[in-house]
Amino acid sequence: MTGTGERPIRIVHVVGARPNFMKIAAVMRALSRRGERFRQLLVHTGQHYNENMSQVFFEDLGLPAPDVYLAVGSGTHAWQTAQVMLRLEPVLLDYRPDWVVVPGDVNSTLAAALVASKLRIKVAHVEAGLRSGDRTMPEEINRVLTDHLADLLFTTEPSGNEHLAQEGIAAEKVRYVGNVMIDTLVRLLPRAEALWPALAERFGVAGRYVLVTLHRPPNVDDPATLAQILSAQAEVGETTPVIFPVHPRTRQRIADLPAGAREAVLRGVQLLPPLGYLEFLALEKHAAVVLTDSGGVQEETTYLGVPCLTARPNTERPITVTAGTNRLVARERGALLAALHQVMAEIGPGWQPPPPPPLWDGAAAERIAAALEDEPGQAGGDHTRAV
Repeated sequence: MTGTGERPIRIVHVVGARPNFMKIAAVMRALSRRGERFRQLLVHTGQHYNENMSQVFFEDLGLPAPDVYLAVGSGTHAWQTAQVMLRLEPVLLDYRPDWVVVPGDVNSTLAAALVASKLRIKVAHVEAGLRSGDRTMPEEINRVLTDHLADLLFTTEPSGNEHLAQEGIAAEKVRYVGNVMIDTLVRLLPRAEALWPALAERFGVAGRYVLVTLHRPPNVDDPATLAQILSAQAEVGETTPVIFPVHPRTRQRIADLPAGAREAVLRGVQLLPPLGYLEFLALEKHAAVVLTDSGGVQEETTYLGVPCLTARPNTERPITVTAGTNRLVARERGALLAALHQVMAEIGPGWQPPPPPPLWDGAAAERIAAALEDEPGQAGGDHTRAV
C-alpha cells in the first residue's frame, strides 16, 4: 500500500528492441520517483537480442534486469507478433496490471497492445501519433493499430496530435508530453562526454568525421541500393573519416556483396561492431554530420544540433526536418554525395543549429508519470476469456 492508503498503480512495461529501452528507462525512473504510488514490472520480449545490441544498453541506461524475459527471438512479422502475444498473456493474467505501457512501433509494441486490450487492461502508448504515410513500412502499421487500441496516447510533437485527431481518436485520450528519448539523452550526456577523449583517440577522429547508421530493409536488403550508399561513404571517406557502427543485419548484407564490390565501397570507412548507448551518443555529439535511417537518431541529432541526413523518402518525425537539423535524401550515390558535401560546406565558422523543439526538455517522462497517476486504470483489468 502507499503512504496515503491508496492501492499502488500496477504497471507492466513491454520492450522488445533497443529504441524501446531508451524510452522506457526514462518512464520507469519517473514512476520510481513517486515512491510507492506505482508497482512496476519490466517485460523484455526478446524480439531483438544480441549481447552488444541489448544487454549493454540495459547497463548503460541503468535499467533493472527484466522481471520477465519472453525469449521470442527473430522470425517473420506474423510469427513474432503471435509469439509475443502467446507468451505475454499469462504474464498479464498473473500480474493483473492497471496499465500496460508500450513504447515505440516494433512488433512487440502492437502485440502487447492487442493482448492487453483483449484482457481489458488499459494501454498507454509512448510516442503516439507518429506517421510517415508509408504503409509499406511494418512500423507504420504497428503505430496506427497501437494508437487505435490505446487508452492514453503520449505524443512527442504537434504532428502526432494532428494525426490522431484526423483518425478520429478522442482528444481527451491524447497528451502532448514531449520526447522521452531526449530525457535519457539529457541525463546521460555528461557520462557520454566523459568517454569522448578516449573514444576520439581509439577511433582516430581528432577533427571532423561522418557517423553512419543503417539498418532498414529498403536500404540494406537490396544489394544495389546498399552498394550505392556505401559507395558514397567511401568517396567521402577519401577526405573525411567515416565511422560506421554496423548493425548485425547490415553486416550480413555487406558480407553478401561480391568481394570486389565490397572492397571498393568500404575504402575509407571504419566499420565498428554495435556500440553501447554512451559510446554512440559521444560519437553522435561530436560528428560533423550523421547519415542514418533511424528514427531515434533523427531525434537525437535534432536535440544535439548535429546535421543529419536521413536516407529515406519520408519520416514519421517531421519536426526533425521543420524545426531540427534533419534532411531527407535519396538513397543513391549522387544525391548522398551532394547532400554530404553541402552540409560539410554549411557548417563552417558561425553556423548555429536551431534550438530543440518544444517540450524536448528532459521532463517528458515526468509528464507521463503525472498523467498515469491521474488515471486509475482498470484495477487489474477484466480478464474474461472467450471460450
